[in-house]
Amino acid sequence: MEKRITGHTELMALIAKPIRHSISPALQNAGFRKLGLDYAYLAFEIDEEDLENTILGLKAMKVRGCNVSMPYKTAVIPYLDHLSPVARLIGAVNTIVNDNGVLTGHITDGTGLMSALKDAGEDPINKKMIIVGCGGAATAIAIQAAMDGVKELIIYNKKDRFFPNALETAQKITDNTQAKVTVKDLDDLVALKADMHNSQYFINATNVGMAPMDGISYIPDLSYFTPELFVVDIIYNPQKTKLLEMAEAAGCKFMNGINMLLWQGAASFKLWTGQDMPIDYVKEEIGFK
Repeated sequence: MEKRITGHTELMALIAKPIRHSISPALQNAGFRKLGLDYAYLAFEIDEEDLENTILGLKAMKVRGCNVSMPYKTAVIPYLDHLSPVARLIGAVNTIVNDNGVLTGHITDGTGLMSALKDAGEDPINKKMIIVGCGGAATAIAIQAAMDGVKELIIYNKKDRFFPNALETAQKITDNTQAKVTVKDLDDLVALKADMHNSQYFINATNVGMAPMDGISYIPDLSYFTPELFVVDIIYNPQKTKLLEMAEAAGCKFMNGINMLLWQGAASFKLWTGQDMPIDYVKEEIGFK
């Protein structure tokens, strides 16, 4: 790294809290290194009260691009100059592009998941998909899936204070796509089992399964799964959550969030550099499976 950095090297950044666990710096820097691009990508753990100053600082230092992760995907929006149409529809940002001091927010979570499925040999178009959660990543995945042609979406979430977010997402999907969408209570286990038996894809887009909730699954037992169900957990640490352990035991194909992270990172890479991330090289360098 020291040999690659010069007085001309430009900064790329990742802001979130917590963030020290992230492998995004490794994958982005591998891509820059392979293509000979003079950028360095670093992670910054930012407190909420410092978010505005952080964005102003990125602009002042002419940082070319920035990724945004939890909990700032929505909070960062007031400090940006523009939003892409998809980011505006979703109401969240995970990628910022700095064009000569003009900051535009994009969202690549949904495209990351859909590209990861394609890379795994899956074709969810005209199929039925369950998505659990209604946060920024869940919303992005649901809307992108609907825009790409998933025929039916069922959004599950507990009836907590975030449940209205799921209803709002469903309305956006209805207003802007041809997909059929319904919202259900995650505690309705009868409905959940029936839907899991009649769907082709099941996506966990919550943090249930990672610390401090590692070893936990909201699926009660293996009878909820069928071998025809492809199960995705967007968590990648641990690599195999309790949900994925259950999916494996039930004979399902499954995937953790590391491939989604790779492909959403590739979409960010393209926005910043105009070039395609060298996916195969990055996979080999980072040890993706």
